[in-house]
Amino acid sequence: MNRVAAVLALTVLASGALAQPADEFYKGKQIRLVVGTAAGQDYDSWARLIGRHMPRFLPGTPAVIVENMPGAGHILATNYLFNLAPRDGTVIGMVSRNMTEGAIMKLPNVRFEPARFNWIGSPELNHRVLFVNATSGFASVPDLYARELIVGTPGGAQGVSAAPILLKNLLHMRIKIIQGYHSPGDVILAMARHEVEGIVQSVGAPEGARRQWVESGEMRILFSMERERVAGLDAPTIFEFTNSEEQRQVLAFFSSSMELGRPLMAPPGVPPQRLAQLRAAFDAVVKDAAFLREATAMGFEVMPQSGDEIAARVAAAIATPKGIVDEAQRASTAE
Repeated sequence: MNRVAAVLALTVLASGALAQPADEFYKGKQIRLVVGTAAGQDYDSWARLIGRHMPRFLPGTPAVIVENMPGAGHILATNYLFNLAPRDGTVIGMVSRNMTEGAIMKLPNVRFEPARFNWIGSPELNHRVLFVNATSGFASVPDLYARELIVGTPGGAQGVSAAPILLKNLLHMRIKIIQGYHSPGDVILAMARHEVEGIVQSVGAPEGARRQWVESGEMRILFSMERERVAGLDAPTIFEFTNSEEQRQVLAFFSSSMELGRPLMAPPGVPPQRLAQLRAAFDAVVKDAAFLREATAMGFEVMPQSGDEIAARVAAAIATPKGIVDEAQRASTAE
């Protein structure tokens, strides 16, 4: 076989592999589920939970292997999924909901376009709040204007890092930010050692550990960052303390990322039939009794969204007026 014929043969074989029915393609293979955090963090725990149950609902029952790729607040993993990951359905990812926001604000090192990802779905819809040590003396939002609160963050593009800066710059709260912690878990440990007094983080399910921080009296929630008060939380929303329509619009843009939950996606270019199989498997997982039992045992609250719903939320965020995006960028990235 001459060189031209060999190239043509390889091209035919490659196109044949892409055209394989999903049930034949996945048989005997494994799917890599890339996560933008280190092992043990929330995104990792959700990914491993989904990965344990998803094979039962995929034709060919491929194994799902979770691969941690922490770095730059999920930007490293998101860049990999967009630019380098195979586009044949053998690699999917779960990265921070803030990646869409980061791309819209053109944060440094962002090399991905959220609208081009193939969104599979999200298993939850959580809420971002400000936790403070009960021993800190901060009991309500007015206290944040009376004296300085020391807040810890890991840095990077995560909401846990950007939110305190936004609160300081946009609403002029007296917040001192200590960056450089390895993870939100390390900030919690620093709070226990009284190195810092607060953290902005998702609150979790009613049965989860973070609700227990409040119920035990260890911490207080001063406010949530959603537009409406969160049912079951004895706390106001930060929108109750805004002074202008611009502030409200900036906070609305920032809080819209929470509506993405824990987004699961495939790279651009995945064949439509395989994307449909991945979406159908995810939709089946989040309704499955065994999955729901395990999620409850882990303290997770399952509030699923479909891939189409996540894609619509991403499109809505991208449509935010430039002036609001510019102000959100200024307020959440500048000390």
